[in-house]
This record gives sequence, structure tokens and C-alpha cells, in this order.
Amino acid sequence: MTQDTLIRKPTKIGRLNNKIALITGGSSGIGAASVRLFAREGATVIFVGRSSDKGIAFEQELRAEGLDVSFLSCDVSNRDDIVRLKQYIIKEYGRLDILFNNAGVLRTGNIEEITEEDWDFVYGVHVKALLYISKEFMPMLKQARGVVLNNTSINGLQCYIKGKRSYMYATSKAAAIQFTRYLAKNYAPEVRVNALCPGMTVTNLFTNRDFSRFDNCNLLGRMADPDEIARTALFLVSDDASFITGAVIVADGGETIM
Repeated sequence: MTQDTLIRKPTKIGRLNNKIALITGGSSGIGAASVRLFAREGATVIFVGRSSDKGIAFEQELRAEGLDVSFLSCDVSNRDDIVRLKQYIIKEYGRLDILFNNAGVLRTGNIEEITEEDWDFVYGVHVKALLYISKEFMPMLKQARGVVLNNTSINGLQCYIKGKRSYMYATSKAAAIQFTRYLAKNYAPEVRVNALCPGMTVTNLFTNRDFSRFDNCNLLGRMADPDEIARTALFLVSDDASFITGAVIVADGGETIM
């Protein structure tokens, strides 16, 4: 053994080395933070979103850091788009190890104001997309003994006084949580499936960016940074969480017990 061998620093082992990961809604917010973090932890990350301009710009930014990422424009509520996405992943990578269903939208309104278009749009992104993506990708994930993480919300767990207009958002997130549990039951032990329920997080879902109104929304007295939720997601998709499936993990700064 040479002196060089003795003093050589060990190569960093990322928690997601050699993994192929797909993240939906990956161009902003929690999705973008997760794309960057997963890639820095060694994963090859495919991320999708509806805005081509935003997605391509983010892809270029991350590639400049030396990260292995690819962006595809995709409407997750459109079955044909999901089929094309699957075909691309099969052709380019041949497998899928991690699926993070993160795409989300926010529309609220009093019951008298909600239109059928609004309802279908929210449920399309939060629920129908889970069906389409699961039908297409679960066979690949089963073969890889992979992991699925569905980003839901604490709004799917209970009703909040401040969220009196959240009929569409809250009920669709509750449906996503139950969908997660059934996936976990039906695809164990080959595939781990969990739900992540963030609390109030600084993302572009909010049209009113005066986040100071949420300063006292939880026990920590602040909203979450997207990176904080991404780190929780990283844990759940990594081998560190190898014994966790069918779980609903809350990351809300204590908001649910206020």
C-alpha cells in the first residue's frame, strides 16, 4: 500500500447513488428542491412539469453544476403524456427506482363558486394523475424493488378553520392519502409506498406572497422552506427508510397539534 493510498480521501457515497428517479412538478417549490437534492445525492433525475421554459432553464442551471438531470414537458393528468414519459424512460434508462409524485395545484372557493372545470382540474392533478402514473410505472418499480412517495398535505388529514374554502384541495389530498395506502398494501413487499404531508411551505402555489400572515401557523412560528421538505422526501425514498411503507409522514412544524 502506497503513501498516496493511505492519505487519499474516500469517495463520497450519495444516498441515491446509481438510482433513477422521476419527480413530477419538479420545476419549482418542493419539486425543484427535491430535484436538486436527489441529484446531489447521486441520482439520475428525470423531472417533469407543464412549463417548458421554466423546466428547461432549471435543467440548464443544474447541469451547469454537474448534476445528471433531464426535463420533459408533461401534463400528469393526461394519460397520453404519461405513456410518452414511460416510453422515454424505458428507452433512455431502462428502469425506474424512485417515483416522487409531487405535482400539485391550488384552487379554492366557496361551494357556490366552484365550477366543474375547477374540480376536474384539481382532482386531475392530485388524484387522476396518481392512477395514470401508477398504472404505467408500477411494473418497472416492482421489478426494481423501488419506492413511491406521494406528496399530499396535512389538509388531507383534518379540517382547518383557516382553510374553510379548501373543498377541492383538501378532499383531493385526502383521496391521495388513501390511494397511497392501497398502493402500499397491494405492491408490498416489492415496492415501498408512502405519503408525505407537508404543512405550510413557501412555494409558488400561493398567489399572495405575503407569507408573514402565516408566521404563527405552527409551533415553530414560521413556514417551511422547500429544502426542509425535500430533505424529508430524500429520507423516505432512500434506503435509510427501508422499513417504512404505508406510512403518512407529517412535516408541519407542529401545525396539526396547534
